[in-house]
Amino acid sequence: MRQYLLIIILGCIILQHCTTTSNEGFTQPKTDTTLVPGLQHGFEQSPINIITTATEEGHHTIYLYFQDSIKAIENKGHTVQLDFKEGSTLIQDDTTFEFKQCHFHTPSEHLLDGKGFPLEMHIVNIMPSTDSIPQYLVIGILFKEGKRNAFIDDFLQAIPKQAHQTKDLAPGQVSFQDLVDSIPHELKGKFYHYRGSLTTPPYTETVRWYVAKHIFEASKEQIEALHAIEGSNARQVQGLYGRKIDEK
Repeated sequence: MRQYLLIIILGCIILQHCTTTSNEGFTQPKTDTTLVPGLQHGFEQSPINIITTATEEGHHTIYLYFQDSIKAIENKGHTVQLDFKEGSTLIQDDTTFEFKQCHFHTPSEHLLDGKGFPLEMHIVNIMPSTDSIPQYLVIGILFKEGKRNAFIDDFLQAIPKQAHQTKDLAPGQVSFQDLVDSIPHELKGKFYHYRGSLTTPPYTETVRWYVAKHIFEASKEQIEALHAIEGSNARQVQGLYGRKIDEK
């Protein structure tokens, strides 16, 4: 099995044309600047609208020790999820996280300068701990409509037809490296970082968010196929409440 040492594989400088891409075909979530009654929400909720001209310089480092192995795919009804085989880790500064899964939102949950995208993927990593409240690091990947995406092609036909079903994947059937290979070398390592929460219940505020600056591409047909399975599953963007966003 191949093993990769990658320095924040999922980020690069966002190009001007990425922020002006047409967003036809999906509904952009509205901004929620209030706390939701009845829920124990604090002031570090996600997703957010990232204002790219109002960030600070960041000094975080991320190393991925990734074994390119995805063991199963799930149709969870509200999302499509790929489950990573145990053994891959991510080190942020001096803290180790374990790869768990990645899943999709249609349309995107995060906005860039008020603009949404038709698809967002979240790569969920969790800190090994005995604490009762898990600590997460999540990498957000934004997709615009464009060329067919080889990574999505790897698993699109393997998604179980019925909700709440799981299908095992053969070794190498889905290659995460297909996603990595689409990033120009000189653009790796660029992201927006902030402290936030899970975007689904219980909205736990223990997430270190890294939203890649590079905007990936997926075809209209691929985006529509995912949307047909999971529907519109993006949470409204939340207020910053004084939080800082840094970038690299």
